[in-house]
Amino acid sequence: MYLSVFVSAFLAATLFPAQSEAVLAYHLMKHHEAAFLLIAIATAGNVGGAVINWGLGRLVYRCKDKGWFPVSADKLGRAEQFYNRYGRYSLLLSWMPFVGDPITVAAGVLREPLWSFITLVTIAKGGRYIFTAYLVFNLSSPG
Repeated sequence: MYLSVFVSAFLAATLFPAQSEAVLAYHLMKHHEAAFLLIAIATAGNVGGAVINWGLGRLVYRCKDKGWFPVSADKLGRAEQFYNRYGRYSLLLSWMPFVGDPITVAAGVLREPLWSFITLVTIAKGGRYIFTAYLVFNLSSPG
């Protein structure tokens, strides 16, 4: 259970498509007593995947033309412009589909310190999983 939550959250933050919210929701419905631990594990996995993106961003100029690189040059350029305009607090949008991954790569490209990166990404991604749990518990409860 915990491993599947961690792996799906980790993969969802990297180049592999994954539905971490669906996996978390499933386990929350089955094991509601473990909600705190499930949310913490999902957050840790998703932040870990984002750190991989940040690391790729640090190497972007060496790797950006490789087929396996997770972000297209166009998306990366837009993310860099956005990041330059709004600064490190744009990482609070790292939870968003399609937008979040390029922002985390741009943070690496633009040399965001790891401590602030992890802090802001943890707030964003943890908040998404807390909201997911809120929805699971409020929409799945009877009556």
